[in-house]
Amino acid sequence: MTDTVAKPTIGIIGTGAIGGFYGLMLARAGFDVHFLLRSEFSAVAERGLHLDHASLGPLTLNPVQAYSSAADMPPCDWLLVGAKTTSNADLAPAIIQAAAPDAKVLLLQNGLDVEDSLRVLLPDSLHLLGGLCLICVHRAGPGVITHQALGAVNVGYHSGPVADEQARMNIVEEGAGLFRVAGIDSQAMPNLHQARWQKLVWNIPYNGLSVLLGASTTPLMTDTDSRALVQALMAEVVQGAKACGHDMPPGYADYLFMMTEKMPDYWPSMYHDFLHKRPLELDAIYTRPLAAAKAAGCELPRIEALYRSLSFIDRRNH
Repeated sequence: MTDTVAKPTIGIIGTGAIGGFYGLMLARAGFDVHFLLRSEFSAVAERGLHLDHASLGPLTLNPVQAYSSAADMPPCDWLLVGAKTTSNADLAPAIIQAAAPDAKVLLLQNGLDVEDSLRVLLPDSLHLLGGLCLICVHRAGPGVITHQALGAVNVGYHSGPVADEQARMNIVEEGAGLFRVAGIDSQAMPNLHQARWQKLVWNIPYNGLSVLLGASTTPLMTDTDSRALVQALMAEVVQGAKACGHDMPPGYADYLFMMTEKMPDYWPSMYHDFLHKRPLELDAIYTRPLAAAKAAGCELPRIEALYRSLSFIDRRNH
């Protein structure tokens, strides 16, 4: 690891469960990490960030380089965006203010094509990447994060000022390298779009069913009918991905299904949004995949029914 890769200035835009977890782990590894917060700024500035890590136990970062305004942050070489996709349009000004020239912006978000809507709002000089977080983590209180399992981040290049494929992969490898230094498994993904479809194989069934059925992963995996529904939804995601030109690795859905059986009981992020009456990330996780599949001539009726049900629930929840 060269010094130029090991010591960039890193900014966290959206210090919730995801941003807080990875930001704290990177800071523990010696990186210069700066955290942008809104409602929790005072709590974190006063008491620091606290993480109950599944294998490392209680971890604390205090003091925290915390900011309530992006204008006060130093120019950041890497910006990790942990905020929800529902706020992407509002994030662009903060990203632009906190970005160093030629900065790399990594979206740690769920859903399909989440980079597209943000790309048009950012200068061409900024690199935009996608990060897929394979992690069970949730916010337990202001500045308090509970980590239950997993933690890997897979990184892919979306768009930016370099067109050369090797140069893009070098940037992706640099990003993955940051996480590896922090003890986090991270793989470089040559095809970000396919990787996002792969993540949907888990996100579409478990996020949606947690809200619709009011159930966490263990009950969903224990009941015969909900198991069958999870598998049917997974199969439709694989079908949609294939229609859009993305073949899944053999047995990928089965692998995710068995992985979930071995996980500790987990409430997916969409359930926490529902519980706290925040907008559900329906556009990124359901609307876009359904539209992409339909444009490719593929109907996904079970996912469509789940999406319609969640849309009704989301409207009533507000």
